This record gives sequence, structure tokens and C-alpha cells, in this order.
Amino acid sequence: MIKLNEAKELDGGSIDPRHEVIFVCASCGYDLDENELASDTCSDCGAALNLAQHVRIYATSIPAAEGRTLG
Repeated sequence: MIKLNEAKELDGGSIDPRHEVIFVCASCGYDLDENELASDTCSDCGAALNLAQHVRIYATSIPAAEGRTLG
């Protein structure tokens, strides 16, 4: 299952970037759907359900540089 979180501006001007969280079975890598996340066994391999999460972050902009110059 892939949960997509769109970018949003937080208090103070910082940005929570667009990111995906991918849930799979840690034993076999089976892509679980939302209903399967509530069960205690993997519907593909039958093992006890331990989740593996992978996060994909999208860099959409570069903030302005601050600080001193080198020279």
C-alpha cells in the first residue's frame, strides 16, 4: 500500500515535503492493501505480519541560502 502525503506549509514557514510511505510484508515483500494491514498474518506468505516501511521524499524546491560566503 502506498500512502501519499502532499506537500504543505507548516507554522513558522517550514515545509513538510511531498512524500510517499510504502507498506510491505517484511518477510516476503508483498504489497499490502489497507484491509490486510489490520490482520496478523501475511495473506501472501502466511508469516506473522511484520511491516516494512519505505519512504520516498520528493524535493520540489531549494530554500534560499543563508549564512556567510567563503573566500
